[in-house]
Amino acid sequence: MTDAEDAGEGAAGERGAARGDVRPPEVDADERATLLTFLDYLRDAVAAKAAGVPEEAARTSGVPSGTSLLGLVRHLAAVEHNWFVWAYAGEGELLPDDEPPEPGATVGEALAAYRRAGRRSNGIVAACGRLDAPGARSLRETPPPTMRWILVHMIEETARHAGHADILRERIDGSAGR
Repeated sequence: MTDAEDAGEGAAGERGAARGDVRPPEVDADERATLLTFLDYLRDAVAAKAAGVPEEAARTSGVPSGTSLLGLVRHLAAVEHNWFVWAYAGEGELLPDDEPPEPGATVGEALAAYRRAGRRSNGIVAACGRLDAPGARSLRETPPPTMRWILVHMIEETARHAGHADILRERIDGSAGR
């Protein structure tokens, strides 16, 4: 993948171009491929909502909670790392996932980090022998979850934030669609 694709230009076409409504994927595959296909679809939806948004608009909250497009992308990149890399694979450091973006943070950098996190996560999933195998540790006060649980959780987490991104982007410039 090129740096431009990492920055969000690949999934949404030209930077700032309208994405339109993209239907969920039709997939007739095994469980792992189906789960990854839907997670990738949702990752692309989030990235498309943030791509091409002016920096100030991307960092500005559109809701009283303080949520911004830039914050959502950074949060999802950290959550990908924390569940797949730190918890499941037992590698790396735990990343903060709810801190506001630093003053110099950019959408391009956040999208590139999010795409790298997704590729690393997909590699960990591909290396997992069985979806019912538990990870090395848990982010919660529970036994380590299985890869299946992490995949379903990340689909739920990413879908919820894709909906938030839809609303924030529509408030910024009227763009609508998946």
